[in-house]
Amino acid sequence: MKNELIQVKNVSRNYILKGEKIEALRNINLNINNGEFLTLVGRSGSGKTTLLNILAGLDEPSDGEILFKGNNINDYNEKEKISFRRFEIGVIFQSFSLLPLLSAYENIELPMRICGINSKERNKRTKGALKMIGLEKRGNHRPYELSGGEQQRIAIARAIAMKPKLLLADEPTGELDSVNAFSIFSLFKEMVNEQNMSIIATTHDRTLLDLSDKTLNISNGEIFNHTT
Repeated sequence: MKNELIQVKNVSRNYILKGEKIEALRNINLNINNGEFLTLVGRSGSGKTTLLNILAGLDEPSDGEILFKGNNINDYNEKEKISFRRFEIGVIFQSFSLLPLLSAYENIELPMRICGINSKERNKRTKGALKMIGLEKRGNHRPYELSGGEQQRIAIARAIAMKPKLLLADEPTGELDSVNAFSIFSLFKEMVNEQNMSIIATTHDRTLLDLSDKTLNISNGEIFNHTT
């Protein structure tokens, strides 16, 4: 039986902009199980990215709490936060965040090097990730030599090579054509089934939703229904 990996309890996020209170998230409640693939759908500005940032520990809720394996991540000290981000979660940013002076291979390998993974294992995982995304022949190219879609796939490979327990993907197929987008979401589904990884991905492409276990709809910072 699947058990809960992460619990979001009554989470709200407010900002003050020019003296006005902006409610980015409003009383969000949800549970993510081990080995579950969840998609988030909603218009730009609906709160999807804000929720992912809070789940990643990159932002803190104004109210409520995030429990990861039963522990409130906002109670972590700095050392625990670093360990959480390095070993427990993977994040795929919309901006890709690739280092321009490193090759695609080196961009994928770097987080593993930082985490102390040995060179043989790093090489195995990096080559495996490049093959999974169909770019095994582009490993020596730097980001500026790659198309936007290829850069996006390298960012995905970098995240999955770390084998995180929870993968957070912000519009991971936004730069991809329909064939490659379907391929990436199929890969996500495979990792959920084979590695028991939990994945939360935002998307505007409703043709991909059937590949996930559950879809969460967000509007104006609120969850208004679930689709399974």
